[in-house]
Amino acid sequence: MTTLWDTTGSAVVKALSAERRAAGALAFGLALTLVVVVDEKNVAAAESAATAAAAAHPCRLLIVVRRQIDAPHPRLDAEVSIGGRLGPGEAIVMRMYGRLALHAESVVLPLLASDAPVVTWWQDEPPTRIAFDPLGVFADRRVTDCDRAPDPLAALRLRAADFEPGDTDLSWTRISGWRTLLAAAFDGRSDRPRSAHIDADPSDPSAQLFAGWLRAKLGVPVDVAGTGKRGIQAVRVAVDDGEVAVSRADARSGTITRPGVPDRRLPLRQLDVGDLLAEELRRLDHDVIYAEALSAWSGIPDLAGRSGHREHIWQDPMAQAPAAAAVPAAASATATSGPVAEGGS
Repeated sequence: MTTLWDTTGSAVVKALSAERRAAGALAFGLALTLVVVVDEKNVAAAESAATAAAAAHPCRLLIVVRRQIDAPHPRLDAEVSIGGRLGPGEAIVMRMYGRLALHAESVVLPLLASDAPVVTWWQDEPPTRIAFDPLGVFADRRVTDCDRAPDPLAALRLRAADFEPGDTDLSWTRISGWRTLLAAAFDGRSDRPRSAHIDADPSDPSAQLFAGWLRAKLGVPVDVAGTGKRGIQAVRVAVDDGEVAVSRADARSGTITRPGVPDRRLPLRQLDVGDLLAEELRRLDHDVIYAEALSAWSGIPDLAGRSGHREHIWQDPMAQAPAAAAVPAAASATATSGPVAEGGS
């Protein structure tokens, strides 16, 4: 491991090359570059999650810690390692001070793995608009987590208003197991669903995305009602002869219930953030199903048909700007419209 204090971007590039030579390999089978954007107070959690994801997907891990933007002088401290505490691959932790933190791309761009996709993950509260952050603009995939925002549903509405193909959110990834089991529950059935109910806190963005997915796929009204417990507890779909349901049995399994068929218990594990991130890195293309679910929940039509192109919009966080200017005009008018949003919140 090489630690550089008050350094430059070119010195970091040279340190990475030296570490690769010292490791005895001049080329690694890198599947992608993972850029992690995090505040100092959450660095340990972000490193742990990113290390778990990097173990499943060989990548160059670039952790950008924006510190003290108001510092009078720009400064870069970096830690470069291969096969160290951040896993078997290549990892660089960069702490940026002062105005340099607003131009992190000037350091990150030369460090991207050549000819490999780029995924940017905001471990903290996601940006109001991804175009404000150049680390998101140059990425092929952009991963946020609305569950970390002070108001998760407001953050999810912003994600819908700001959506471009390539965006995703870990709130969506959290329901992958639920969607798999519910699809399995309908295997071999031909009856028509009538309505659906999700047993979860209405303020849970995962539950609302689940409701949007059900509405998009089944075309039925969906209700989300609270249970007082964190996370989704059950989903029930009314059919002609009763209901098809998936309910959580414990932290690792769920139960499928269908009319006239014995109950089945199948794996339904509660994933930690590292596992969620690894799951999301399995696909590097546009997630059309997520776009459809987000569109159905928010009431903003045809999110999947957007261009997917972003241009960087400069915003100085030190300047006071009207909040309304940060969100496309369609957001306030349409983000809460639609039966799912009304029934769930």
